[in-house]
Amino acid sequence: MTNNFIEKISFKEKVGYATGDLACNFIYQTVSSYLLFFYTDIFGISAAAAGFMFLIVRCIDAVIDPLIGTVVDKTNSKYGRFRPYLLYGAFPFAIVAILCFTTPGFSDTGKIVYAYITYILLSITYSSINVPYAALTSAITRDNKEIVSLTSVRMLFSNGGGMIVSFGVPALAALFTHATGKTSTGWQMTMSLMGILGAILLIVCFLNTKERVQVSEAESKVSFKDIFTQLRVNRPLILVCIFFILNFGVNSIINSVGIYYVTYNVARPDLVKWYGLMGTLPALILMPLIPVMYKFIGKKKLLFLSLALKFIGLVGLFLIPSTMVTGVFIARIIQAIGTITCGGFVWALIPETIDFGEYKTGKRASGVVYALVNFFFKFGMAIGGIVPGILLSNFGYIANHAQTPAALHGILLTLSVIPAVFVAIELFAIYFYNLDEKEHKRVLAELSSRG
Repeated sequence: MTNNFIEKISFKEKVGYATGDLACNFIYQTVSSYLLFFYTDIFGISAAAAGFMFLIVRCIDAVIDPLIGTVVDKTNSKYGRFRPYLLYGAFPFAIVAILCFTTPGFSDTGKIVYAYITYILLSITYSSINVPYAALTSAITRDNKEIVSLTSVRMLFSNGGGMIVSFGVPALAALFTHATGKTSTGWQMTMSLMGILGAILLIVCFLNTKERVQVSEAESKVSFKDIFTQLRVNRPLILVCIFFILNFGVNSIINSVGIYYVTYNVARPDLVKWYGLMGTLPALILMPLIPVMYKFIGKKKLLFLSLALKFIGLVGLFLIPSTMVTGVFIARIIQAIGTITCGGFVWALIPETIDFGEYKTGKRASGVVYALVNFFFKFGMAIGGIVPGILLSNFGYIANHAQTPAALHGILLTLSVIPAVFVAIELFAIYFYNLDEKEHKRVLAELSSRG
């Protein structure tokens, strides 16, 4: 393999790589934040049916994602192992996303069948792009400082995409709805715009990145069974997977329920876009500071402090009356600071788990590792549809109606208390992560000595 641990990556390439996550957020963040609302309040599917569908699709992912990871690891093309998927998957991804936000004139059963087909296709195309895109980090460089820097720029763009989605999607949907006179058309046009922009940005990412870390033929002989080998010997990877399902599950719950909370509990639907913006705006300040914070306080303290802030913000949302709009927004910002910092940094942990897995097994299973992480990431994101869909239905939520006190209380619990419990579990899990900076340097030195 290429043993270049200290090669500096140009800022241009870092930005080029980051446009890939901006693209994915334009499309998948829109899906994560608004598809449940679209299904229940526009498409006409019950919250319970939508939540059950999200669960079924995640079960399908449990089989599909690892298969995609093994295929990616075996890829050998003139464009590299990972970059070709960005080129060839960009526009299919956008097209399927647009179909998810299209409302055909089917019967109730026909709508559910259509939703299943389009959402399954979206999940598969997303994995076919996001697994190789994420694995590309480990092929650009093996220097941990450069990885943290690369990831920080990526997360800045990712949160920028989240900011645009949080503020822009509701605004665009309202604008297009007003222009066309149809809510369903307004949402379809909004997703079309986000999808086309996302596809173009994926092409930009493909054109501006380079795969430097090459692997030998022996190291690239990865099979499906290597998934179970990694889970058996790679303890840091297991912890990272736990972080992903809990952290992004919480984020997805918060994002998907936020629109219900502001619309019905706060009774200010005009503030939905501002509430969403406050959840992403701190990224503009925090993302450039992550490498500095990592340098001075280390990974465990950084994760602990960020999760503690996230927990405090969620408790604040529960305790502060919904009529105190200023207080609600302050709690939202505190929660967002913790969410953004933790979410941005946890991605930087994955390449070192790949190094550790290679140290243990002799195989550099980048695609397999990222497929596993991507599965837990998507399952966490799907929790934002599964948990709220089921709970809102049980609390008596009825779309486009004045909500009962029980339904309003259910929205509040789903937004704050349930995510806070998951965050508390994450805080506990941090103590078991054993791949610190010193151990990672030893692993890299051992890999270098193997040649």
